[in-house]
Amino acid sequence: DGYLGVATSAGKARDLLAGADHLEQAYGYPLRRIARSDLPTWIDSPRYQAAVHDPRSGHLHPLKYTLGLARAAAGLGVTIHEGTAITALTQGDRPVLHTAQGRITARQVLLAGNVYLQGIAPALESRIMPVGTYIVASAPVDRALTQRLIPCGAAVCDNNFVLDYFRFSADHRMVYGGRVSYSTATPMNLAESMRQRMAGTFPALAGTPVTHAWGGFVDISMNRAPDFGRLPGCPQVYYLQGFSGHGLALTGLAGRVVAEAMAGDASRFDTFSRLRHRPFPGGRLLRMPALVLGMAWYRLKDAIA
Repeated sequence: DGYLGVATSAGKARDLLAGADHLEQAYGYPLRRIARSDLPTWIDSPRYQAAVHDPRSGHLHPLKYTLGLARAAAGLGVTIHEGTAITALTQGDRPVLHTAQGRITARQVLLAGNVYLQGIAPALESRIMPVGTYIVASAPVDRALTQRLIPCGAAVCDNNFVLDYFRFSADHRMVYGGRVSYSTATPMNLAESMRQRMAGTFPALAGTPVTHAWGGFVDISMNRAPDFGRLPGCPQVYYLQGFSGHGLALTGLAGRVVAEAMAGDASRFDTFSRLRHRPFPGGRLLRMPALVLGMAWYRLKDAIA
């Protein structure tokens, strides 16, 4: 249980507290504000200037959650075909999905592959960009150390534009994420560079080795809002994309509202589909360099804020 939002500078601290004020005033959702002098009783790190705590949020094991959803679906009679890639989609009143082994004709189709659609729906590609995100896990550390570094036991995330996020696992490993790539190239020396970020946040872990490193791509939209809708000219094909790093929480809701729409009640789905989404500038050749340049600017702003 528990989520801790932290700020790395005085300017970011003002932003963090202003955000907490907005949540309380606009939505009646209070967060506990933690003064800098009280921070060591919540998180023992020299990096942070302020924090807010949300006891109603929490953290979970995302793979176990996903496998649990798959078991629940299978228990209801759903057949899951792993390793059967869709190579093409033919639109029409009865869309046809092509695979290497054959074809599937469907009454309705849901595209939920994010940046992994591999050209299946070119009309959607310009509105999202792939962003590599990476995580490492340390070797297990003494339980007493975990309780000293994050006494509240919360999952932690800073409020930088290019942010870090971390928590301790059930087996007392530091699970630390935050290194991102906007060029689709995996950063060099990923495990070591992430270990250094971890040690910068928690000097007490400077001698702790990293034993696992992994990553993948999330899909971001220009406005960081989710992009839900139907393919132009083919209302039988629905799509969900643009989760922009909020997927673990938001996809549960997305699945529910698209299921309602496909069953005949599109009222909630259409609320999302009315959000306006613009393509990333630069076209196929220049949009990736433009994003890299733009994110360099936001990294600079994070550093000097």
